[in-house]
Amino acid sequence: MATPQEKLANALEKLRRLQTAGHAVLRSGQLERRERELLVENGFIEPIINGWYAPANPDAPRGDTTAWYASYWDFVRTYLTERLGDEWSLSPEQSLSLHAGQWSVPAQLLVRAPNGRNQKTDLIHGASIYEARLDPARGEDLVEVEGLRAYTPEAALVAAGPGAYVNAPTEMRTVLSLQRDASALLSRLLDGRTHIAGRLAGAFRNIGRNRDADAIIAAMRSAGYDIRENDPFETRVDGAAFGRDRSAYAQRIRLLWENWRGPVRENFPPPPKTPIEPEGYLQGVDDLYQTDAYHSLSIEGYRVSPDLIERVRRGAWNPQVNADDRRLADGLAARGYWEAFQAVRASVRDVLTGANCGKVADRDHGAWYRALFSPSVRAGLLKPASLAGYRGGRVFISKSRHVPMHADGVRDAMPVFFELLAAEPDPAVRVVLGHFIFVYIHPYVDGNGRMGRFLMNLMMAAGGYPWTVIPVQARDDYMTALEAASHNGDIVPFAQFLAHRVGRDAPTAE
Repeated sequence: MATPQEKLANALEKLRRLQTAGHAVLRSGQLERRERELLVENGFIEPIINGWYAPANPDAPRGDTTAWYASYWDFVRTYLTERLGDEWSLSPEQSLSLHAGQWSVPAQLLVRAPNGRNQKTDLIHGASIYEARLDPARGEDLVEVEGLRAYTPEAALVAAGPGAYVNAPTEMRTVLSLQRDASALLSRLLDGRTHIAGRLAGAFRNIGRNRDADAIIAAMRSAGYDIRENDPFETRVDGAAFGRDRSAYAQRIRLLWENWRGPVRENFPPPPKTPIEPEGYLQGVDDLYQTDAYHSLSIEGYRVSPDLIERVRRGAWNPQVNADDRRLADGLAARGYWEAFQAVRASVRDVLTGANCGKVADRDHGAWYRALFSPSVRAGLLKPASLAGYRGGRVFISKSRHVPMHADGVRDAMPVFFELLAAEPDPAVRVVLGHFIFVYIHPYVDGNGRMGRFLMNLMMAAGGYPWTVIPVQARDDYMTALEAASHNGDIVPFAQFLAHRVGRDAPTAE
């Protein structure tokens, strides 16, 4: 008779085969009852709804959502297709979010289907699906986005209600800005949709696309319709560059930056007026190294001690000799942090002597990243390809509904980010949005938090602010403020959090 360990091993082998075959979520019929029970009991899968299971990480803390958010859209596609066949689509509003590059997991996913049940289905971790008994997108209005049945951008703009412009203004402006002209919209509006035509004309004018607004009005009037233009947005974004950029990801970064400049300036202190003496500033940075390293690494979950940090700095860290150094991953992270800190320090010297901080960050951030992880590559814990640069696949953030953009979006967004950083005249905006937008894009597989804090402090130095440490004791508040901006679109808590930390003494490394 098989032992309990052998039974679990057999269940894991079956799970591995299913996942290797491309099953990101599982149906109960794919596993025997005892196999399911063993995998659930040991934390390898978790029930989504009756008969459906998502992969889980048995080592993750209780309530961790990372594995679920990684499989969420696979579940949606598989579940809805199995239940409804081809007779469903996402709502126009949800379709617009995907077209705008917003892949965060919604609290409630709205789906249209002729056989929809007009009721909510609760999922795990606070998510749900609402099936509305409405006609879905069909024919030329339908497009598949990573296997999800969605409205085309033009069909979604016509079908979306006025509330979308209030509830998701960034997504609406992003998709509007991606329209080459008004022709594809007019082909749908000229069947008498005068109210929608007036709303879209006003929306185009809001983003500075007057020519497209005028084209809609002129075409509708030429067809004999009485059209009244109205702006559905609650605000204007005067400084944003609403061209015809074909990347939703790049346009989204421009919009977030321009939307949030005002709130940041209102909630972050102006820079000190005292001139900075570069050598004195750099000495202060050196004095903070141990505290900074301890807290920044601890925020990321590395278990490092002040003694380990100090021995790494002195070059006395040797896992072959010292038993305390045999926690290899932690030691290598500490060594990488020391090497990266030196690279960042050189960048700080450049901005203190007059170099443009955005251009320095663009030039140097790859070197910071390589320094962070070179020790792990040299030790054989990571492959050399880990130092290649921006990630080539998806990443997910523990306990966050925010899903960072696709890898191709990273390559569109990062040049725009550094362009905005280099052109930004306000030091406070550079500090807050420099940190936030970097971690929002999440350009690397690992190290994004440490890189974001390095970038924040480069911007602090450029603005005359003191080097600032975010203590591990404030980790929960830090993550909550990041989530408020990334998922809820509210930058104020993050600006206030950083404002509260500027110039404060961090707790010592204990």
